[in-house]
Amino acid sequence: MASQGPLGIQRIINAWGYSMAGFRASFKHEQALRQEVYALVILIPLGLWLGNSGVERALLVASLLIVPLMELLNSAIEAVVDRFGGEQHELSGRAKDVGSAAVFLSIVLAAVVWLLILAPHYI
Repeated sequence: MASQGPLGIQRIINAWGYSMAGFRASFKHEQALRQEVYALVILIPLGLWLGNSGVERALLVASLLIVPLMELLNSAIEAVVDRFGGEQHELSGRAKDVGSAAVFLSIVLAAVVWLLILAPHYI
């Protein structure tokens, strides 16, 4: 039987540490993620203030959090592609473009959610 490593609370603590290491690395190396985090610092309190109910607030905030989530996944894809091949390859370019498209769609989703929730209140 193979060794499983830490269990219980130690596994959770280790997972937290790995997650924070990944977030710190992405924040350090990815300008787009830094810009999105700075925008979140402004937009999350705004969404909490502008939402009229708990559901509206949750949707406004959650739609914003999807953007850096997609950015983190896109950064992971780009890091793997760059690690395994520096030469130009159609599939490498396609993988990076698809990751970028996911980030773009998450931004569109956030904008649509904000528009659909806030437009009836303020127009």
